[in-house]
Amino acid sequence: MHDPCLPRVGVGAVVFRNGEVLLVRRARPPRAGEWAIPGGKVRPGETLQAAAEREIREETGIRIRAGEPVHAFDLIERDADGTLRWHYVIVDLMGEYLDGEPRAADDAGAAGWFGAETLQRLSLNPDTRQLLATWYPALNRSSK
Repeated sequence: MHDPCLPRVGVGAVVFRNGEVLLVRRARPPRAGEWAIPGGKVRPGETLQAAAEREIREETGIRIRAGEPVHAFDLIERDADGTLRWHYVIVDLMGEYLDGEPRAADDAGAAGWFGAETLQRLSLNPDTRQLLATWYPALNRSSK
């Protein structure tokens, strides 16, 4: 059982193919229903790169080669009374697309490739929107 007072390490991968970014709609808390960079928990003894490659494959069916970290943030969520529910430290890596077609599995309710125009209409996780504003210049151009 997870002790919410101890932060857990999570990892994600920013993966582009043909000008589109790979996203999943979270099926479970935290942030259920939001579109986000795919990823999940790092297992003990697993490198960030190995965790990202495994998690993206499990969640989306896409095979990647994980690169270097490009973004890190805290995901802290509290109940209405202030009790800590979740504390994740998330490290997003750049991921090189190798093969596969998106299919939602594991913690993902949906998965797919999305271009800048479509991203404007999605309920994006705020951290994902911030990350993509830096690493996906087409998103900034389409919002002007």
